Amino acid sequence: TDPTMIMAMKFLGQLHVGLGQIMPESAPRVMQQIVQLSLLHGMSPVSPLGFVHLGSYVAKLGDISGGYHYVKLAHSLLDKVGSRESAGEVICIGTHVRAYVEPFQATLEYHDEGYAAAMASGE
Repeated sequence: TDPTMIMAMKFLGQLHVGLGQIMPESAPRVMQQIVQLSLLHGMSPVSPLGFVHLGSYVAKLGDISGGYHYVKLAHSLLDKVGSRESAGEVICIGTHVRAYVEPFQATLEYHDEGYAAAMASGE
């Protein structure tokens, strides 16, 4: 992936945090842009973040199984891109959607994994 695109996706990932507080209605558009850039220019370390947030928004709109598929895709991308810098956030956001589909005990284990990943990366 082009280093310029990786930097743009990292910027959009940070922009999402601020927009979530100031203009929450614009936050899904930012995650959609990360997914679009990932599909056009290749996956980057920030791509799982875009997919997991998109899955969360899809589930929030009522399509829980569709959101769950995006969450599973984001989790599998964590292993493929080889970067664990956003793993804590991806896993913790994904846990909220997984709780509607998977048994609660499995969701708790997944949440603990996310907590450990976040602590390891300094999030």
